[in-house]
Amino acid sequence: MSAIPVPPRPASPAAPGSPEAPAAPGPSAAPGSAFGPAAVAREAASPAIPAAVRPTPQAAHPAPPGPDYTRPDWRTLEPGQRSELRIYDAESGEDTLVYATDEAVIEAPNWSADGRWFLVNRDGRLYRIPLAGGEPAVVNTGEITDFNNDHLLSPDGRFIYASSKNGHLYEIPVAGGTPRPVTDSGDGLKKRYLHGIHPDGSRLSLIAAHELGGAVRFNVYTASVRTGEMTAHTASERPHDGAEFHPDGRRLYFNAEPGGAAPGHAQLFRMDLDEGVAEQLTRDERVNWFPHLSGDGLRLLYLSYPPGTLGHPANVTVQLRLATPDAAHVRTVRVLHGGQGTINVNSWEPGGSRFAYVSYPLAAE
Repeated sequence: MSAIPVPPRPASPAAPGSPEAPAAPGPSAAPGSAFGPAAVAREAASPAIPAAVRPTPQAAHPAPPGPDYTRPDWRTLEPGQRSELRIYDAESGEDTLVYATDEAVIEAPNWSADGRWFLVNRDGRLYRIPLAGGEPAVVNTGEITDFNNDHLLSPDGRFIYASSKNGHLYEIPVAGGTPRPVTDSGDGLKKRYLHGIHPDGSRLSLIAAHELGGAVRFNVYTASVRTGEMTAHTASERPHDGAEFHPDGRRLYFNAEPGGAAPGHAQLFRMDLDEGVAEQLTRDERVNWFPHLSGDGLRLLYLSYPPGTLGHPANVTVQLRLATPDAAHVRTVRVLHGGQGTINVNSWEPGGSRFAYVSYPLAAE
């Protein structure tokens, strides 16, 4: 995976109507989301998911059964396109190129705990890219080489957690080694997509595919890192994604389709874990995905698609937006060709004001 020697492109000065110009202030958080326990009874014809879903007792928490799928073909770059790993500083507005390649799609950067490198995925493998630039180094993950863009690092920097295409979550030593399965099929779920980790490293937040109301639904769960025990936090027929802990560990942020809205109108939500009730944070015409809190909890970064976008596709003109934790004082800081892979997981610098992202410019850009 060779790097393209391209000098950093400085950020352009902000101007009215430019990507750096402030957007309209976000609305105040409104209580009474349709995703709390009370709403489940209103909207779901079938019973709610049990609060805790424990895997079938097993002697040594063995690895999940072998995959029963055909190995996927990984997304490729368009002709003339490249992947660019970049850094944006929320305080200065400086935008810096770290690494570029025209050979493959790289996705979903995580910033290491020591601040010196990034974790990304490419073609099912995980790679480390130095902050100073240079060639990526593959992480040894043993026989599992089908990891997607749902991965993250433990707060203490000792482990990588990642989602495999087989639908299970794994723990990998940060220096590489044999993956340890965190989940197993005894939890009754069909697929698990990792998105966050509790600040004490004890639980993972994820989206799980499961049967509800006679169809497969996608809801917010958390899982014990040690035992794999699952706790369901939503039981809705509407799709959820991007579940991530607030740095205080007491709240979850995620995106979901609001009640009554046509598909293609995902908005951001926040749930208090003690109360179990979610509140809708964004209420605009755009389609908002993947909320990420900075380590100090003062800034909210998210990905914003054009109105009517279904899912979170690649190769779309998207916006990176910054706001306060309640999604107020919204401003668009980057407009880019991207989407899938840009900021699927948290990419904030530990204790800093910068975040990493991936853009996918075409030859004409």
